Amino acid sequence: MATRTLSRVTKALLAPALALGATVGLASAPASAAVWNSCDQWAQANLNGYTLYNNIWGGGAGSQCIWANSGTNWGVWANHPNTGGIKSYPNQTKAINKSITSLGSLSSSYNVSVPSSGAYNTSYDIWDTDHDYEIMLWVNKTGPVGPIGSSQGSVSLGGHSWNVFKGTNGANEVFSFIRTSNSSSGTVNILPILKWIKDTKKWMGNETIGDVQFGYEVTSSSGGLNFTTNNLTVSSS
Repeated sequence: MATRTLSRVTKALLAPALALGATVGLASAPASAAVWNSCDQWAQANLNGYTLYNNIWGGGAGSQCIWANSGTNWGVWANHPNTGGIKSYPNQTKAINKSITSLGSLSSSYNVSVPSSGAYNTSYDIWDTDHDYEIMLWVNKTGPVGPIGSSQGSVSLGGHSWNVFKGTNGANEVFSFIRTSNSSSGTVNILPILKWIKDTKKWMGNETIGDVQFGYEVTSSSGGLNFTTNNLTVSSS
C-alpha cells in the first residue's frame, strides 16, 4: 500500500525536508539528450499536455533524478535504501476534470522497462477532484509491497484481471486493483473500472475525475535502479 497523491501533496507540506545526499547528477539521464531533467525533490515540468513530477515524498529517501524526452517518454534513476515505507512516486499526470457519467471514454496505453530487483509497483493513481477517493491500478509489482485495505475478491475489467482491495489511508478511501500477473505493456480501459466502483459496488457516487497519474511507487532501490516509461498516453472523451 501507499499514501498517494493527495497524501503526496500533504506530505510535501508536512514531511521534513529530505536530505537527498549526493545526487548522481544528470549523467543518470539517457544518452540521448533529454529535453528536461532534474534531481530536485519536488521537480516538475509541463510537456505535451502532461505534468511530470519527481515527487520524493517519503521519509528516509535517498537520491532520485528524473528525465524526459517528452511528456509521454520519461524515466527516473532512483537510489533509495532497503527500508520499509514508500519513498517516492515519480509520475506523469493528465488532467481530466469530467464526471464519470459525462465521460464517453477514458483509457490509457503503457509501455515500461522496470528492474527485476528492488521493491516498487508500477501504477495508475486516479483521483476525484475533491480527493475523497483514490483508485489505484497496479500493472506490475516487485518485492515486498502490497495495497492498503482488505481483499474484495477478483474481477476482470478494462481488459485485465485484478485482485481488488478496499481501505482508507486516513485521508481518503482507497480502491486498489492489483493485476493478477505483471505486465510491462498494454492498454487499460479505465472507464468501466470507475463505473464498476460506482454502479456495481456503490462505493462512490458520480465523482468528477480530476487527475489520471501513472508512475512508480518506489519503496527501495538500493544501489540505484532505472525505471523507464517508454510510452504512456491517456485519452478521454
